[in-house]
Amino acid sequence: MDINFNKNEDHNKLLLSDLKRRLGEVHLGGGKKRIEKLHSKGKMTARERIDYLVDNPEDCIEIAAFAGDGMYKEHGGCPSGGVVIKIGYVKGRQVMVVANDATVKAGAWFPITGKKNLRAQEIAMENRLPIIYLVDSAGVYLPMQDEIFPDKEHFGRIFRNNAVMSSMGITQIAAVMGSCVAGGAYLPIMSDEALIVDKTGSIFLAGSYLVKAAIGGKY
Repeated sequence: MDINFNKNEDHNKLLLSDLKRRLGEVHLGGGKKRIEKLHSKGKMTARERIDYLVDNPEDCIEIAAFAGDGMYKEHGGCPSGGVVIKIGYVKGRQVMVVANDATVKAGAWFPITGKKNLRAQEIAMENRLPIIYLVDSAGVYLPMQDEIFPDKEHFGRIFRNNAVMSSMGITQIAAVMGSCVAGGAYLPIMSDEALIVDKTGSIFLAGSYLVKAAIGGKY
């Protein structure tokens, strides 16, 4: 019997157990209460939507589940970057699925959210995978908006990639499954097909309070 081998095995089992625990926390997104609130509105979570869409959830590969881990604690955190991304099969065709997590700040975009979406688009372009966007987003997280559009590797490049993928013939389909505000409204409009869920989906650039703040009064 190799004592060192047994010690290493036990140590690795503990690390794996801790990893699974942390992954379970990430899968809860914004927490159980927010999941319950979403269900009370007749809506699914991002992960439930993906599982419902794909042929077999067990055949999916998740991309960057730990994106945002430990970041933005002063803002309440951003589990999985506020977006769930998986590669799976729909009707036998391999696709990239990108779903906003509405339990995390109503699906608002943090800087890491943009980075993660860009990575999904890059993988889709490299492998010519169709992308299905399940959109449910409050748009840019305003307290951090100065960090979301600073250079070409941030949020704005997503729309450039929409155009590039369209020119490459890579199909992009958007399902608007909740409120899609401001930056969250551009993406479905730039997709090849956009579907809006009855009674829960909506697209608009800004609400009345934001317009009032921008123009400085009522007109």
